Amino acid sequence: MVPSLLHHVIMKRFAWRLTGAIVLNPKVYEDVEADTSATLQAMGVVVLASVAAGVGLSGLRDDHLVTIVTISLLALAVWTVWALLTYEIGTWWLPSSQTHATVGELLRTIGFASAPGVFRIAGVIPGLRTAAFAVTAIWMLAAMVVAVRQALDFTSTARALAVCTVGWTLALGLALGIGILFGPAVY
Repeated sequence: MVPSLLHHVIMKRFAWRLTGAIVLNPKVYEDVEADTSATLQAMGVVVLASVAAGVGLSGLRDDHLVTIVTISLLALAVWTVWALLTYEIGTWWLPSSQTHATVGELLRTIGFASAPGVFRIAGVIPGLRTAAFAVTAIWMLAAMVVAVRQALDFTSTARALAVCTVGWTLALGLALGIGILFGPAVY
């Protein structure tokens, strides 16, 4: 009985966090920042968003399994680069006087900022691929701004936006370069 109840509580809290991250609730990002046990949940969100990207770009046909896996791994790699760049930019290049964050705090918050990425799966619907990816990219950037503002204790949303935009631009450029050089053709 107790393990079942504990599982229910954990899943309910995860659902609250996932939903809150999607609607850009700063309290959720503060909660995740402070809870060291949320690291695996944050990584789960990143993996879900990455797989959604792979499926959304490749479709659900059996002959695209390699493409789905490749794109999912690329999305995961891009997120990792973005996360590391964001940490470096936010703590070394553009910190505020109040900035204090560990790598874990930032990884948890920006892991949950990937939550809107689960909607990239809508790319499997004919005619929605470009719109799904454009909308979710902007949505994830907005979530990242909230996550970074909370995790790095910024009082300025503009500073958080600058940190995220620089990191996003660099990570996106890297992803496009890798995709052009090594990625499979996506039709």
